[in-house]
Amino acid sequence: MKKILLTTTALIALGIAPAAAADLAARPYTKAPPMAVAINNWSGFYIGAMGGYAQENSDGLGTLSGGFAGGTAGYNWQMGNVVLGIEADAAWADVGATVGIVGLASVSDKIRDMGTVRGRVGYAFDQVLVYGTGGYAWADNRMTATLLGLSASDSHFHSGWTVGAGVEVMFAPKWSVKAEYLYRSFQGETYNFPGIVVGVASGTLNLNSVQVGVNYHF
Repeated sequence: MKKILLTTTALIALGIAPAAAADLAARPYTKAPPMAVAINNWSGFYIGAMGGYAQENSDGLGTLSGGFAGGTAGYNWQMGNVVLGIEADAAWADVGATVGIVGLASVSDKIRDMGTVRGRVGYAFDQVLVYGTGGYAWADNRMTATLLGLSASDSHFHSGWTVGAGVEVMFAPKWSVKAEYLYRSFQGETYNFPGIVVGVASGTLNLNSVQVGVNYHF
């Protein structure tokens, strides 16, 4: 009986082995496909709208502060995760202050328009772009002096530079939102107020500003 069982088991095993080998041979080896990685493309032209708040980098009376709003246009080049770009913005502004006694003697200072032309260097984490930025800054500034009811004004275009950083998020196809901080420094100009005082040097004007915006990418 023992010999019969061993012989039967051997025959069964011999019968199964070729069938199993044939089954394995019939199944071709297929390599598992790599996991898909979503890479957002930041390259291209974009336009948008922005707004924010600026305050002069100084303490005491006569510190300029206020809001601004305007438009943005730019272009990005993406190389792997590195994004290079150039951006320009221009904004209507109401950043000002008044010093003195209104009706007796006072001086008002107001930035009416301002903007920048900047380069950007960033790193993209798919739909999130973190970047540093810097370049040229300008401001249209108007000062008004009043003395005993007599008033005179003078305006100047101030040039300067800016540097800052920001983050931008692509929240939908072709649409992104951003938030950034900019430090702006404008060179001084000389203001004249006929009939009151002439030759008033404004000195360097430095602003801290924060702004948010939304962009459409083409």
